[in-house]
Amino acid sequence: MAFPSLGSRAIDAVEIMDGECDPQRLERTYDEFRYVNAVVSGWRTIYRRDIRPMLSPSKNSTLLDVGAGGGDVARALARWAVRDRLRLSVTAIDPDARAHAFAVGQPPLPGLVFRRALSSELVAEGARFDFVVSNHVLHHLSAAELGGLLFDSEQLCRRRVLHADIERSRWGYLGFAVGTFPFFRDSYIREDGLTSIRRSFTARELRAALETAGLAAGLTTGGVAQSGRATGGGLAGPAGWHVTRELPSRLVLRWVAPRAKPVGTSPPPLASSLTLPVELARHTRQGRPERANSAGAGAKPGERAPAEPTDA
Repeated sequence: MAFPSLGSRAIDAVEIMDGECDPQRLERTYDEFRYVNAVVSGWRTIYRRDIRPMLSPSKNSTLLDVGAGGGDVARALARWAVRDRLRLSVTAIDPDARAHAFAVGQPPLPGLVFRRALSSELVAEGARFDFVVSNHVLHHLSAAELGGLLFDSEQLCRRRVLHADIERSRWGYLGFAVGTFPFFRDSYIREDGLTSIRRSFTARELRAALETAGLAAGLTTGGVAQSGRATGGGLAGPAGWHVTRELPSRLVLRWVAPRAKPVGTSPPPLASSLTLPVELARHTRQGRPERANSAGAGAKPGERAPAEPTDA
């Protein structure tokens, strides 16, 4: 098997589903994301470690999934909370009309709402959530768009931000290529998955991008990293933001809200291109006004009662 160069991000590589593509294959791709994410996304572990301990059986908590796409991760989180008899309301956003149509076309779940919206629109509404999460959004973003995501996340979140993505590696690429070879012949899972790996960050690259994005977005730098509880320690970026490495070939970009923010200390609105909603990252190439599944990433917004990720 010929390997592409993985020495640096393939930022010019474009996923098939981010353009005009076959609608039936696209719908199968949304549907089959649940199987892939059950194996590789790590959200069951993230839920058990980072979200569940902060939930209550009596007091409702709220969670925003940015760029939810077909909504499989949002559905899994809502289902796990119900199964654990904990109260959690999940809002999944994605500006991509195709992703939104798929998500709302699946059987409804109590406490789960899908919106075709951008994270910047929710900021403008003054919306606030206890948790802000995304899955496989970061690798779609430039440094400027990453700055927009950091800004929006801080404005929207009361407690904890968790943006999970792939880490680019030779073993990750090989594992995905081999593991998906017999499957997903009628969807874009395999081709776009390999493209996503080529576009993704390493932990060091994401840390450097955080510093660049934080400075551009007017966020304070020099945050102290918290030690990672996965396979590696935290790497500091703008204040409060850090990166942890997790298995298999995963990165989680984290932020914990200060216990109290003094009134009037929010950073000013981003200027010029930084005001461009981060959700545009994937779909501006097609001339779409808005984006989805990974940042607002339309990214993830939205599904059919999927096979949930298995317990660790």
